[in-house]
Amino acid sequence: MSPRRAVSAMPSDSSPDRSERVHEILAGLSAPQKTTSPKYFYDRAGSKLFDRICELPEYYLTRTELKILENNLDEMAAHIGPRASVIEFGSGSGTKTRLLLDHLSEPAAYVPVDISSFPLLAMAEELAIDYPQVAIRPVLADFTRPFELPRFARPPDRNLVFFPGSTIGNFDASEACALLEVMRAEAKPGGALLIGVDLRKDPDIIRAAYNDSQGVTAEFNLNVLRHFNREFGANFELEYFRHEAVYDEANSRVEMRLISLRRQTVMLADTPIQFERDEHVVTEYSYKYSLGEFANLARKAGFDFEQAWLDENALFSVQYLTVPG
Repeated sequence: MSPRRAVSAMPSDSSPDRSERVHEILAGLSAPQKTTSPKYFYDRAGSKLFDRICELPEYYLTRTELKILENNLDEMAAHIGPRASVIEFGSGSGTKTRLLLDHLSEPAAYVPVDISSFPLLAMAEELAIDYPQVAIRPVLADFTRPFELPRFARPPDRNLVFFPGSTIGNFDASEACALLEVMRAEAKPGGALLIGVDLRKDPDIIRAAYNDSQGVTAEFNLNVLRHFNREFGANFELEYFRHEAVYDEANSRVEMRLISLRRQTVMLADTPIQFERDEHVVTEYSYKYSLGEFANLARKAGFDFEQAWLDENALFSVQYLTVPG
């Protein structure tokens, strides 16, 4: 039996401090078009709600990506090669991570990176038990910014950044390019990126995915206000906001919104924030791409496009990109 390599007791911490986060939130809520970052969805409650969303019949993204992975991971693993360090941006339920680790040849390390410590440590601890031969080293960080990777006694043969779930769609073109540049830097020359990218399709399919009949997405969206109340001492009254998700065909993106149901003033970190009746906060964008559009974006960020795998209905893609050198 291989000796167990335990997960680090505490993750490497490169996350922004509280004052930075408060400044970012207030800047977004004070802008002419109020916005919040989707990273604030994922506290403990938000992570559990998102797991429920992934099981909804209308939410095609997760089950479609899983099917693509299940059908093609042998081929993907052949591209990646042995002794890779898997650097996952964001911590999900772990299902896709386990599939990848099960198919890789002698994976050397797993480095989950997340701004929220709860899902990060919970998944890292589970994987450390189930994959004793893999060095598990979580990093607490905002992965949209460069961060320092853990050091290993025996360096891996290659760094693979893993970014499933189409989270890249939460960023506009310039932000997505900047994030891809961070991924390229973390993958390093000769490294690679395996990424989920949602595709353009029938708008009715897209609309249904973000307006489920059970109201779980609405609860998930409103939970960002609960998060601000709990962590930053805000006083949002959730009954005076409602969820809305619209598909902007011209920009090929879903806009998740919270609509103020009355004129109101909310306090956050001793700062008043004024809402007019029917004013909305954009809590998330979700861009949909053609294969050509995303290939151009990846090239701009310094990646070489290698291969894309699609489902039979071309709803979703998993793409493999490499870093020259």
